[in-house]
Amino acid sequence: MKKLLLATAVAALSVSAANAAPTVYGKAFVTMDYVNTDDGNEDSDSVQINSNSSRIGLKGSEAMTANTDIIYQLEYGIDIDADDSKTFASRDTYLGFANKDFGQFRFGRNQSTTDYVNNVLVSDAYFDNLGNFMADSGRVDNSVIWLAPKYQGLPLQIAAMYAADETSVEDSSDRNSGFGVSAMFDQGTGFTAGLAYDKDVNIEDGGDIIRGSATVDLGKYMAAPVTLGALYQVADYDATPEDEKGLLVSAALGLSNFAKPASIYAQYNNTSDKGGVKDVDADQIVVGGKYFYQPNMIAHAYAGANTIEEPGSDDRDEFAIGGGLEYKF
Repeated sequence: MKKLLLATAVAALSVSAANAAPTVYGKAFVTMDYVNTDDGNEDSDSVQINSNSSRIGLKGSEAMTANTDIIYQLEYGIDIDADDSKTFASRDTYLGFANKDFGQFRFGRNQSTTDYVNNVLVSDAYFDNLGNFMADSGRVDNSVIWLAPKYQGLPLQIAAMYAADETSVEDSSDRNSGFGVSAMFDQGTGFTAGLAYDKDVNIEDGGDIIRGSATVDLGKYMAAPVTLGALYQVADYDATPEDEKGLLVSAALGLSNFAKPASIYAQYNNTSDKGGVKDVDADQIVVGGKYFYQPNMIAHAYAGANTIEEPGSDDRDEFAIGGGLEYKF
């Protein structure tokens, strides 16, 4: 009898340990880039080895009750070429729970909900830089994310964020806490549409962003493996008089005449009154391609150019061409 009880206890502990075991994941993405910059006063160039959003993380879940799981994620950026002091910089790191009726709650450092409708950006590596041209979503300390459960099969993912300002103040109106909400429509037919709004979350000195996006996979409707996307947003900076307007359009084409899956893409960015400053405008165009040796082993090649125009000064022009290898695990 004692042996039976001992065997049962060991088996129970083994199951518990297996459930609690985290998943280790990440990616290494390194490129070589040639960059030429001309600001009117100086024309300079360089050859760079760059690590691009390389990371390592742990994530997992474990049942707490019949309807609720504990969920967690610890993710850190890795600077493979070692020229950045932010090696092991915190990315999305949270502890929370998922309930079948009430959805997910994530407490910690979270990517803002505005990024939940960022499904139009197709450029990678050196040109994975929406934030260089318009107000962009970022990771927010001291935040909580709520992901709503799907209601009655409705193809809508709703999310909300609260970003706490932990400064001690005498008047609560002086506290600068922020919030954000987003909704993404996707019923699996090849068309998606998203809308997001945040206030005092992604603009350092305060302000709000409203973003809308849409994509369509034409391959779902005709014999054309093309995905088109468009994103438009307006950012209202509290510290400047103008609203920044940003547009991003993209197209990706799947290629079938290679031994492995491959694709090419083109992307155009345009921003007016960049940073809320009148008549500061920016444009960027990028073309590139991907070759999938395996689903987790991807070769990249790309080229692009951008221009920033400021009143009373010479334009700043930049050209870059590069390529590299991405490995996901």
